Amino acid sequence: MRVLGVNALFHDPSAALVVDGTVVAAAEEERFSRRKHGKRPVPFSAWELPEQAMRWCLAEAGLRPEDLDAVGYSFDAALAKPAPDMGLSDPWDHLRIMYAEKAPGFLGTALPGLEREQVRFVPHHVAHAASAGLAAPINEQGRPTSVLVLDGRGECTSHLAGRYENGRLETFAGQALPHSLGLLYESLTEHLGFLRSSDEFKVMALASYGKPRHLDQLRETIHATGDGGFVAPVPDWSQWARPRHADETEWGPEHADLAASVQQCLEEVLVALACWLHDRTGDRTLAMAGGTALNCVANTRIWRETPFETVWVQPAAGDAGTSLGAALQLCADGGEPAEPFTTAALGRGWSDDELAAWLRRANVPFTTPDDLADEAAAVLAADGVVAWFDGRSEFGPRALGQRSLMAHPGRSENLERLNDVKGREQFRPVAPMVLTDRAPHIFTDGPIPSPYMLFVHTVRPEWRERIPAVVHVDGTARIQTIDDANAPHVAALLRAFEHRTGLPVVVNTSLNIAGRPMVDDPRDALELFGSAPVDALVLGPHLVHRGDMFRPRTAG
Repeated sequence: MRVLGVNALFHDPSAALVVDGTVVAAAEEERFSRRKHGKRPVPFSAWELPEQAMRWCLAEAGLRPEDLDAVGYSFDAALAKPAPDMGLSDPWDHLRIMYAEKAPGFLGTALPGLEREQVRFVPHHVAHAASAGLAAPINEQGRPTSVLVLDGRGECTSHLAGRYENGRLETFAGQALPHSLGLLYESLTEHLGFLRSSDEFKVMALASYGKPRHLDQLRETIHATGDGGFVAPVPDWSQWARPRHADETEWGPEHADLAASVQQCLEEVLVALACWLHDRTGDRTLAMAGGTALNCVANTRIWRETPFETVWVQPAAGDAGTSLGAALQLCADGGEPAEPFTTAALGRGWSDDELAAWLRRANVPFTTPDDLADEAAAVLAADGVVAWFDGRSEFGPRALGQRSLMAHPGRSENLERLNDVKGREQFRPVAPMVLTDRAPHIFTDGPIPSPYMLFVHTVRPEWRERIPAVVHVDGTARIQTIDDANAPHVAALLRAFEHRTGLPVVVNTSLNIAGRPMVDDPRDALELFGSAPVDALVLGPHLVHRGDMFRPRTAG
C-alpha cells in the first residue's frame, strides 16, 4: 500500500508517506515555506494544505498522485459539533469545519491526478494514537500497547485513552470539550505574554523558576475524575498574576509561580490518567502522542510514577505527527502492519556532491576533512559554536543531530551565549547530547536510552559543575542519547570531544534563530551562518571556518 497522510486543519501542517508499512518520508510545511508552524491555527487558514511537503514526499518515493492507494486526512468533520454546543468560544469554527468537509476537493486540486474518492478522513485523535501506538518500536513480541493522547482539541474531544492490539484500536475513554488540558495550557501561555499554540514549551521552562504556590487552589477545579476523564475549566489567571504583554522582556516571580503551579497540576492529572489506563489494560508499554506529550517534564513523571515498564513518545507528537498517524492507520485498516519507527530523520537530505555545489555556488571556502569529527570537536573544545547540518532533517520540533547548534557544555556562559545567538529568552535551557553508554554515569531518574529528547533527567551532583551549560535551574537536563545506530557522525564527534576535553557531552539546540523554523536545506544553513555569530559550519562532510571567509583568496 502507498498512503499519503496529511495534517492541515489546525497548525503544524505536514505530510507523511508510508509505503508497505514503512515510513518513507515525513516533513512539516514550515521547513519549506519558512513560516513558523506553517500557519496560525485560525479558521480562516484551515483550507491551506502542506502542498510543498506533500509534493516532496511523493517525489522522494518517485510516485505520482495517481499512484497512491489512499490519502489520509487527520480530521473527520462528520464527528464535529457546533462550537457553542461544545462550550467553545469560536464564532468562526463552522468555517473550519466546512473547509475540512471540502478537503478532498482541495487535495485533488493540489495534487492533479488524485481521485477525490481516494481521500479518507481519519479522526484527529485516532491519527495521534496511530502515530504512537502503531509506530512504537517497543512491542517486538506482539504484545498490546496502551496509548494515551492529549492535546488542545480534536473534532469534539481533547483526549483519547485506548489500546492497540494487532493493528486495531480499542478506545476506552475520551474527554469531551470544552475540558482540555491543551487548551488550558494554551490559555496560560497567552496570559504569560507568549504566543498561544506555539510557545507552550516556554511556560514549561519558566515553571522551573517558580514555586507551585497555587496548586491547592487549582486542584479544586482541575483534576482527573476517576473514570478515565478529567475536568479542566480555564480559570481567571489574573487572580494569581497580572497578564504579561508580548513586548515585555522581564517576568516576575508571580508569573513563574503560576507557571509552576499549572505545570505541576498538569503532571498530576496526566499521571492519574495513565494509572487509570494501566488499571484497565495491565499493559507493559504506553505510547503517547498529542501536543501535551511534548511536555517532557510530565512525560518523566509518567515514566517514574505509573506501573508502565516502558513509555514511548512519538517524536513529532504535536499535530504534525497526525499526518504520519493518518497514513499508518489507513495502512493498518488495509491489513498492512507498520514497521517499527527507528528514526526521526525523515525529511530532506542532499548528497555530498550536492552540498559541495551549494558551497561553491555561494563562493564559500570549505574543506572536506578526513576526520571531520575531530576537526569539529577541536572547534568546540576551543569554545567555538558549530552549526551542524548532516543527513535528512528531523520530523518534529526537536533538533536531534541533523540540524543542530552545538557548543561546549563546560562553560556556564554558553547558555546565555547561545540564547543570545538565537535571540531567545534567557530562562530557556539548552540540551545535552551524550553517548548512550555514558549517559547512566551522568544522568539519572529518567529512561535511557532517550533518543528523541522527550524526557528530563536529573544531572548527578558530581557532574553539575562539569557541564553547567546544560543543567537547568532545577538540576535537570533534557538529554538526547546518541549511538552509532541513530547518529553515527554525532557519535564520532562526541568521542572526539571527550578525547580532547574529558567530557562525553556536547550542548545541542536547534539550528535556527527565534521565530524561524529549523534550518532545513543548504540555503537555510548558509543564511544562518552568514548572519549569526557561529564559528564553524558542518555541511555534510564539508567544513567551513568563519575565519576563512575573510582571508584573501588567491586567483584560481
